[in-house]
Amino acid sequence: MALPFANRRSPRRIAVCIDDFGLHPGINRAATQLAEQGRVTAIACMVGAPHWAAGLSALHALAAYRVDLGLHLDFTEHPLDRSVRCGLPALIGRAYAGALDRKRVRAEVQAQFSAFEQALGRPPDFIDGHQHVHQLPTIRDAVMTALAQRAGTCRPWLRCTRRFEGAPLAMPQTWAQRAKPRIIEVLGAAALTRMLRGTAWAQNAHLLGVYDFGADAAHYRLLMQAWLQRAVDADLLMCHASQPTEVADAILPARLNEYQVLNDTSLAALMAQAGVTLQRMSTILSAP
Repeated sequence: MALPFANRRSPRRIAVCIDDFGLHPGINRAATQLAEQGRVTAIACMVGAPHWAAGLSALHALAAYRVDLGLHLDFTEHPLDRSVRCGLPALIGRAYAGALDRKRVRAEVQAQFSAFEQALGRPPDFIDGHQHVHQLPTIRDAVMTALAQRAGTCRPWLRCTRRFEGAPLAMPQTWAQRAKPRIIEVLGAAALTRMLRGTAWAQNAHLLGVYDFGADAAHYRLLMQAWLQRAVDADLLMCHASQPTEVADAILPARLNEYQVLNDTSLAALMAQAGVTLQRMSTILSAP
């Protein structure tokens, strides 16, 4: 049954992005497999992560599968300059206090852009941030500087973290599940969108897929159904799927549950029931 808050405007095209490529082999395998199957249409890449280089050949082989490859800017786990690494709470605090070293932040953003371009032989199709750091003060300024320097050759879209403002999901939710989308949004969505007005760089409409990583596979499937039902045109659904791995990962159980749902043949039926079409965000945003 369709949810009462589903938006039935036509068209309703969305992109599904798998984050954290390069972090470990389980994510790399899940991302490339799901892209080949047409289950995801974007892969966000961490160029300083331990298994980035090992996954490059698989990314190069994805050219025929119509998937956006993007730069997942990272300051909290594996930046290229390890001296700028900072835990997320401290990074947020320092960003809003104006205490980040602007020169070092600009250098790190430029280095991650360059690493992506050198590895794949082309600019990224989109820009976002690991733990959404791309929208924080100082970091978003550095992103805009890097884009301006590449204006003639680089036209990526940027992840917008604006939450869907309709009725709450019609299912039990923890406080964290209800609050997390709002918290992510208020950390910089509006400011980044203001910076992009009048520029060549577009954004997705809303960010779906935010939850507290506590759902089992059955509950995640219900969340997926609800996100698809409420999606509007040009929404982005974020996921963190992984195949099994021996590498330590604090959210691996959630990643495995997400992979189970995304890899299931019933996903196509959920999308059809919701009236949603899966496309690359670059294609959606470039359409007249």
